[in-house]
Amino acid sequence: MTTARLDLDRLGFDHGAHLLVDRALRALPGGGRLRVTGSDPALGVHLRGWCRERGHVFAVDPVAGFEIEPGPAERQRLTGAERAGGARPEEIVRHPPAHWGLAARGALVEAGGPSPGWFDLADRDVLWADLAPRLYAHAAAAQWDPATAVAWNASFELADDIEAAVVQVMTYLVENEQAALVIPARLLSRVHPHFREVQQLLAVQAADEARHVEVFTRRALLRGSAMGTSSAGGRASLASLLAEPDFTLASFLLSVLGEGSFLALLAFLDEHAPDPVTRQVARLARVDEARHVAFGVAHLEHQAALDPTLRGRLRSSIERRHDALANTAGLNADVFDALVVLAAGEWTPAAIARGYRAVQAMSRAMDDGRRQRLARLGFPPDEAAELSALHTRNFM
Repeated sequence: MTTARLDLDRLGFDHGAHLLVDRALRALPGGGRLRVTGSDPALGVHLRGWCRERGHVFAVDPVAGFEIEPGPAERQRLTGAERAGGARPEEIVRHPPAHWGLAARGALVEAGGPSPGWFDLADRDVLWADLAPRLYAHAAAAQWDPATAVAWNASFELADDIEAAVVQVMTYLVENEQAALVIPARLLSRVHPHFREVQQLLAVQAADEARHVEVFTRRALLRGSAMGTSSAGGRASLASLLAEPDFTLASFLLSVLGEGSFLALLAFLDEHAPDPVTRQVARLARVDEARHVAFGVAHLEHQAALDPTLRGRLRSSIERRHDALANTAGLNADVFDALVVLAAGEWTPAAIARGYRAVQAMSRAMDDGRRQRLARLGFPPDEAAELSALHTRNFM
């Protein structure tokens, strides 16, 4: 029988001696014993209690000191443990079990413990996109500070009616971005932590939207104006998004169709903004929204390749939402008029006609973008055109 020796010198268990004892026991060959010596006056008492807790056999040798024979408890502690997949993205499993819970991906998960029912989104084919890790890395690197990224003190003068148009558009943007904040935040809490890159992306998306709400609100109030109007139809449109419980369909309606349409709106504001602050906030938000759309399309492309029924479900979600909103007014008329005014830039018949044409061109750009994204998901051109036409008139 092998007997190893460990001298703790003056180190006591109240200062970490158990770490050295535990390490020495793990290094013992099968059937070995550990002889422990040390000058701490409480060593024997503490060592005995520690061994009893761990299931080791403890003995006192009046001459040699204390002897420990490893018991089975430590070996049995990890009996039935399983590896929670692998730490790298390519090592994720398809259906992580609930009892893995908050364990890090790749960790050795001890048997037992809770099986929380919170993470009902636990299917790789529904959640995953190979682009997710790269999109998260881009998102983390692309964060910007509203206090410094926008030149809030830029000097400019606007006529009161032009400023009012800006305020109305900003008010509309805040309302829509608040919905775009709530949806990923709500979905995030349901995603199994095994899919951490998806959780991270949703968290950054929520942070992006919170930042957009801040800068759009700040621009609206920059010159001391009151906020603009909020239409019942607009709120009804957003409520239909919030009512969708399915992760895939919520992502599709929000990111692929809604935020995809907003890319054209933010590009319109970048082009027609009457002042540098409005242009900056639109440009910064557009970069973030493009990332949200990219993830939505990528994860749906991944799912469409695995699930031949997906396109039917996507079509049904558009039709249901269209039917639910059939009796609503759609886009706030105040918002439409404000967009025309911004593109016109002045109050002449020719300018207003030019502004109206610009808003119509923006609507066509929204439609083109939706068609292209639907085509990427496998819809034929005629069906993509039909479904794009059913999208809410509120844009989001």
